[in-house]
Amino acid sequence: MSLIAVDGVDTAYGAVNVNRDVSLSVGEGEVATILGPNGAGKTTLLRAICGALRPTRGRILVDGRDMTGQPPDRLAAAGIVMVPEGRRIFADLTVEENLRLGAYVRRDQSAVAADIERMQAYFRILAEKRGAKGGTLSGGQQQMLAIARGLMARPRLLLLDEPSLGLSPLMVKEVQAVIADVRRNFGAAVLLVEQNASLAFAVAQRGYLMQSGRIVAADTIEALRHSRLMRELYLGEGQGAAPAP
Repeated sequence: MSLIAVDGVDTAYGAVNVNRDVSLSVGEGEVATILGPNGAGKTTLLRAICGALRPTRGRILVDGRDMTGQPPDRLAAAGIVMVPEGRRIFADLTVEENLRLGAYVRRDQSAVAADIERMQAYFRILAEKRGAKGGTLSGGQQQMLAIARGLMARPRLLLLDEPSLGLSPLMVKEVQAVIADVRRNFGAAVLLVEQNASLAFAVAQRGYLMQSGRIVAADTIEALRHSRLMRELYLGEGQGAAPAP
């Protein structure tokens, strides 16, 4: 049984349909990625999975249990946690306060305190900036804080939306290393939406290619990387773009 299964999901904003009959799954400890051009509906799908948007049709199953339409706090309690695009940390709160807010669904305060120490041991820059306000951090440091805040909920599945957006090449490599470590160090699976194909190829085991709100290809990451659809729809081969990396 999959950790999470998206079964025939449609989404919409008012009268505007976004996702159409989307089905995918992520297993325990797996890193999967959703690739596709801007406007394909990737972020909207993540919002439906984490409970921020109710599907107009279909089901979201966690361990085979129907969680469709449940609010984000219920999904977070079930282990489904999203780190949104743009980081969205609390700029006026300290690094430590941001981390503590990531554990808002937990009641075991001694374990929360231990996990704060654990995050600061793993994300060394957060230990150095422990008392600094989130708004004073660099973009890369804010992204690390956003991921660490998501991990504070002890997720079983971490949804990452464009974590490399706006980061320097050096920071992208650091984010890549963190994503690759999530399963080993924090016991979580990852569903990654990412425009940086090289990052996605480096960390994922399985991939889904989305176009115009639909999944048009699903395979192992290596098979998807070399597929004709991937080159045509996402990487733009044949239209003057560089070949797949």
